[in-house]
Amino acid sequence: MTAAAALALALVAALDWAAVQRQWVLVERVAKPLVIVVLAWLAVTMGATDHDVGRILLVALGFSLVGDIFLLGSNAVDFSGGLVSFLVAHIAFVLAFLTLGVEPRWALVGLLIAVPLSLTAGRRIVRAASHEGGAAMGSAVTAYLVVIVAMVTFASGTGLPLVFVGAIAFLLSDTVLALDRFVGPRSNARMLVIVTYHLGQVLMVVGALR
Repeated sequence: MTAAAALALALVAALDWAAVQRQWVLVERVAKPLVIVVLAWLAVTMGATDHDVGRILLVALGFSLVGDIFLLGSNAVDFSGGLVSFLVAHIAFVLAFLTLGVEPRWALVGLLIAVPLSLTAGRRIVRAASHEGGAAMGSAVTAYLVVIVAMVTFASGTGLPLVFVGAIAFLLSDTVLALDRFVGPRSNARMLVIVTYHLGQVLMVVGALR
């Protein structure tokens, strides 16, 4: 069952990546949320429903799914809905990693990577978001940055390499997405965002459940 879920995940993710690359809008509308659904199936086959860590990860995937659906839209309300959904998803990931157990010296590694990024790219993003959407959007983006820095920090603190690499991939995805959305268009941004996003989710979930 786990092998079947893993194969289905690889196929659906590849389809979504192709849809993004070739701008198959209708295919992407189905394939993008389906990736998270299949990843949740994979998590269940790995025993996610049998313990607290797995159940919290399923909550994180649920909010990620909602965020994906919001971000398929193109207006400000859709983006705000996606931002809030993923903020809650990251909080759930933090709780899952805390439940796994966090070693402070390993957490420091993640903190030293995430904080400089938030003080460089993050500062540009917050400034541009505030300019576009006012203080409310600037505050929301700032809160999101704080939460994702915490997520990377606690992912690192688990001492699990797959979880840590996945968190970094997720951080990269969100950073590129925000730069492209608020600061200015980036070449091949959508492809980079979706690949690193999927890799991040898969590595964190599989790494935490192994």
